[in-house]
Formats: sequence, C-alpha cells, structure tokens
Amino acid sequence: MAEAKKTKGTLTIYDVASMAGVSIATVSRVLNGRPGRPETRERVMDAVRELSFVPDGAARALSNGLKEVVGVVFRRGAPATFEDEDESLLFIDVVNRGIEVAAQSRGFDVLMSSVGVHDDNVQARIGAIAGKTDGLILHDRMLSAAGVARLADMVPIVTLAGSPTAASMNVRCDNESGLRALVHHLAVDHGYKSLAYLSGFADSPDNRSRARAFEAECAVAGAEALGGPAWQGNYSAAGGASVIMAWLDAGKALPRAIVCANDQTALGAMHALARRGVRVPQEVAVTGFDDVPVARHLHPPLTTVRQPIQQMGATAFDVLYSRISAAGGESDVVLPVELIVRESCGCAHREQP
Repeated sequence: MAEAKKTKGTLTIYDVASMAGVSIATVSRVLNGRPGRPETRERVMDAVRELSFVPDGAARALSNGLKEVVGVVFRRGAPATFEDEDESLLFIDVVNRGIEVAAQSRGFDVLMSSVGVHDDNVQARIGAIAGKTDGLILHDRMLSAAGVARLADMVPIVTLAGSPTAASMNVRCDNESGLRALVHHLAVDHGYKSLAYLSGFADSPDNRSRARAFEAECAVAGAEALGGPAWQGNYSAAGGASVIMAWLDAGKALPRAIVCANDQTALGAMHALARRGVRVPQEVAVTGFDDVPVARHLHPPLTTVRQPIQQMGATAFDVLYSRISAAGGESDVVLPVELIVRESCGCAHREQP
C-alpha cells in the first residue's frame, strides 16, 4: 500500500528539500528571503507550492535567534484640526506603509509606536520597544546622537531624515536639490523677489537642510529670504495656519511666495490665507514638499517636491534587514526627488503628474 501523504501540519523543511533536490540550508535561505540563484529559488518555491507547505515562523525565528519583529517609532504632534490632514494618507502613513510591505515580504512583523513632541522619558520608552524587536526605524529626530548610540548597543538602528552616525544608519531624500529647484522656479522662472520659508520642527535635520538650501538659493537668485522664529511651524497644517494668522494679525505685508517645509504645512497656510481673503497664487504663491496624495486635490493644486515616500520606508526596512541578517547595510542612503509644478505657484493649469 502506498504511504499516506503527510498532512500539511506534519510537513517539514526536510520534505521541501527532498522534493526540490536541495539541502535544508538552501531551503532555509530561500524561505528567509536571502539572495541566491534564481533557478534554485524557483525549484524551492515550486516544492513549497506543490506541498502547500507553510513555514513555522516561530520555529524559524528560534533557529536564527530572531524575534522577526522590527520597531517603528514616529513623533506625534497635536491632534489634527483639519479634516484633510486627519483623513488623508499623509507623509508618515505612507512611509510606514512602505516599511510594512517590505517587512511582510521578509516574514517580519512591525511594532508601531509614537512619542509626543513634549513626552518625558522618550529614551526609556523607545528602549522598551527596542527590547521587543530585532531592530528599530526612527522617524525624524527624537533622540540625540548619544541617545541613538545607546540604543544601538541593544539593536541595529535606522533613522529617517537624520544623519548617519558610527552607531546607526540613515535613509533620507535629497532635500537640497529639491528645495533649490523649487526656489529657482519661484525666484527665476516666476521672478518673485520676496520669499518666506515656513519651517518644520526646529530640531529636524530635514527642516534644517531645507532651510539652508532655501537661503542659499535665494541668495543666488537675488531674492529676499524671510525666516526665523516668526515663520516657525511644526510640520502640521495647524502650525502652518497659526504662522500665517499671526503674521497677518501683526499687520505685516506678506511675501510674494511662501515655501512650506512640507505639504501639511502648505495645506494649513492655504487654508488661513483663504480665510483672510488672500488669493493663491494671484497674490501669494504657496508651495510644499513631499507630494502627499492630498496635494494634487487642493485648490489650487499644490506645487511641491515629490519624495519617493513609500520607497523611503521600504528602503529603511531593507537597510535594517541587511544589518540584522548579515551585518551589512549602507550607512547613508540618499533617494532622489522631483519638482512637481502645479498651479499654486502661479503656473497655468496643466495635467497633474
């Protein structure tokens, strides 16, 4: 009598190796997503499908000493006060989606957490998350370099929108070229002579990089550059609106163009300007940075700098995974950006990219 076929629950990696004609080490490498010969991977995956084999994640994690969990921590601002800001897939959400998709492809789960801008004991809270994971991805700047180094003694660390250190890796976009292209378009192509930079968090590396590029390009173009505490936002629509309202309440003349640190800030600035009867772009041009999904649906549609937001998240996970699995990973990855011209800068209506 022929041997009864094993049930799915009793199948093991040895069965897959036997059917594929490879070693169990090769099967393990394929199932863990490690690189190898395409034809070998195809044979293993054919065997997996033929046997309807479901790998035991817990057993796999135990064998390689991993929890198969990465932690993601982002900075939480004040509760959203703008409907579009609350309901749209904005920057952090899209980055996190990229992380999650990349993690799932490697069989990892994601532990998501947030810290408030003014939270106490942030180091201890993030340290507690680190203890539950194989590595951490930290959005923006929420710890000092020394704090990151202390965490890196526990698990590998990837920062987003930060700077690489001896202890951590970093993934960012090319802030400088994007902001310079945007200011050039406003000051040279449109000929605007007074520009303001409505900033993000003062301690944000992205914000500081964009502010430096703004000032440098304004100087090259011979345009007046406004900034400083009066133009200090916090990356939120509410923060952008607050800056505009305070400026107008002080009776000051608006610049010809307002360059916002991100799209959410631009959303709030445009809202405040509309409430005060200031027309965009006829009286004041407004631009953003990120190209979040809602940007093209604003009125007028928002001129901005497009970051590959979801790719940023996926790349952050890939860099972290390389360090976790093989002690590899680039220390500083810079992704390209693209100027997206719509109508809020004063350009005529065009097909939206």
